[in-house]
Amino acid sequence: MAGCLQANSSSGLAVNDECNVKFRELKSRRSFRFIVFRIDDTDMEIKVDRLGGPNQGYGDFTDSLPANECRYAIYDLDFTTIENCQKSKIFFFSWSPDTARTRSKMLYASSKDRFRRELDGIQCEIQATDPSEMSLDIVRSRTN
Repeated sequence: MAGCLQANSSSGLAVNDECNVKFRELKSRRSFRFIVFRIDDTDMEIKVDRLGGPNQGYGDFTDSLPANECRYAIYDLDFTTIENCQKSKIFFFSWSPDTARTRSKMLYASSKDRFRRELDGIQCEIQATDPSEMSLDIVRSRTN
C-alpha cells in the first residue's frame, strides 16, 4: 500500500500508513483479532505482516509469530472480569526470540517505543523472547 511514511527518529525507520489504518480498524470496528508487523530491511520501514480474523484465537496469534525472527504484534483480548463483565484490552507485543539475528533484535529494540506510541489505544505491553513469556495465562494476568 503506497502512502505517506513517517521516519522513526531513533532508528531511521518509516512506518507504512497501512499499519495505522489496520490498527484503527482493529480498535474501532474489531475487524481483526490481531496484527503482526515486521521491519522490512530493504525499504527500512515497518509494515503489516499478517492480519488475524475476528474469529481467530490466541493460539492462531502465537502460531503466526516466526520462531527465529523478531516481530511487533497487537492482540485484542476479550475477557471476563471478576464482576462477570465482558471487556477487552489491546496488547502490544515485542517478540524477539533468542534465536533471532542480533542485528534484527537491535533494530526492533531501538524502534519499539516510537512505533508503540504511534498506535494510540494500547493498554498493555508484553516483551517476550520465548513463547512461555507470552502464555495466555500471563496475558490474562495483565488484565487486572
